[in-house]
Amino acid sequence: MEEHTIYKDMEDDINSSNLNENTKKKVFNNIFKLKKQKVNLMITGATGSGKSSTINAMFNLEVAKIGTGVDPETMDIKKYELDNLILWDSPGLGDGKEKDIEHSKGIIKKLNELDKDGNPLIDLVLVILDGGSRDLGTSYELINSVIIPNLGENAKDRILIAINQADVAMKGRYWDFENNKPKSKLVNFLEEKSKSVKNRVKEATGVDIEPIYYSAGFKEDGEAQRPYNLSKLLYFIVTNTPIKKRLVFVNSTSDDKDMWSDSDEIKNYTNEIQKSFIETIIEVAKDAGDIGEDIGRVIGAGKTGKVIGTVLGTAIGTVKAIGSKILSFFGW
Repeated sequence: MEEHTIYKDMEDDINSSNLNENTKKKVFNNIFKLKKQKVNLMITGATGSGKSSTINAMFNLEVAKIGTGVDPETMDIKKYELDNLILWDSPGLGDGKEKDIEHSKGIIKKLNELDKDGNPLIDLVLVILDGGSRDLGTSYELINSVIIPNLGENAKDRILIAINQADVAMKGRYWDFENNKPKSKLVNFLEEKSKSVKNRVKEATGVDIEPIYYSAGFKEDGEAQRPYNLSKLLYFIVTNTPIKKRLVFVNSTSDDKDMWSDSDEIKNYTNEIQKSFIETIIEVAKDAGDIGEDIGRVIGAGKTGKVIGTVLGTAIGTVKAIGSKILSFFGW
């Protein structure tokens, strides 16, 4: 998907709408502000936790610009630029004391870096844990001693903990390979593991975090990668991102529907993500005046609704159907 596709579609929809010229001008100004929004997401965890497989499954890295830091203390952190989404992939901890100290310094330095407006550069930190490991000592050290102390007063709003490799959490037992989901006994085990992680972090830092579990899926030669709960993970990332920055994820997430098809049935996470994108547009419209309903109708019936409706490789249907869903969500 080409750069800023959704913003161009928004502009086309506004131009072809019946909104008055003054309103159009205000909305265009706010769309321009949206275009400049960037999200900096740091992804970290212990060696072997599955950071690379998660990044490859979730994001469209084929179009990413790849680089590293220029500072000696951060040069081991890989940087992926996907349009306005910047991923910071830090080296895994657990390869020796000296290496861990070196990598921890790099993470701390990046977490304390400020943007041009004086705000923390990193919007959100995703810490990935190895669900198949009984020893999470390195991960707790990373979370409790390195990350949370360097996130400031609103630490709970800037950190997510995700337990990967749910499929091998009990050495492969109680995983339904045919349907790619955990059986009830494994679900109970993963729920308890999540509670344990939450309690350990709370006791050490006072910060209340709700971990989720998933599987990025292991890709062997000739076999397709089959993640589980990846859409739930993206849902948590998107909804914990400041609302005016959420559209950044529209152009950067994988459009392979197989990456998002298998999840628990607690929520329809794909639909929830799409609603979050719509909320962003409505929030921006409010900045332009009392025109939220008009904007909702415009994007629901036009190109923008179609783009949002097909994000994550999940085609909802015709533009009319998408518009109906959007308007229904807002009670219009």
